[in-house]
Amino acid sequence: MPAITELTRIEPVHLARLEAQGIFTTGLLLERTETPTRRQTLADQTDASTADVAEWRDEALLLNLAFLGPAEHELLAQAGYGGVETLAAAPWEQFQSGVISTAQTLGLPLPDPLSLRSWWEQGQVLADA
Repeated sequence: MPAITELTRIEPVHLARLEAQGIFTTGLLLERTETPTRRQTLADQTDASTADVAEWRDEALLLNLAFLGPAEHELLAQAGYGGVETLAAAPWEQFQSGVISTAQTLGLPLPDPLSLRSWWEQGQVLADA
């Protein structure tokens, strides 16, 4: 499980408060935010809004996609897919062309086609859950 320090949409003050609650990985964050009640509790414990917690959860879900590492996370963020919600909302062709175009524009290696499709499909499943 990726460390919560890999989340890009979290302010340092909240990061410290999450760590004080014993949340050091995105897996632990996902566990502690499984339900609306648990998200509200964590928001109260970290002096964050429920919208903040939802954003952290969205990005944590993205970070936990299979075959997605820090470089791929950065590529998806640059392409406009900072979380599972935006990824799942995009039609396959739009997602594929957007990520490939961003990689080419930034001079980054193109993602493996199977990994790219896998990320999109996993996002669809997670968004439906």
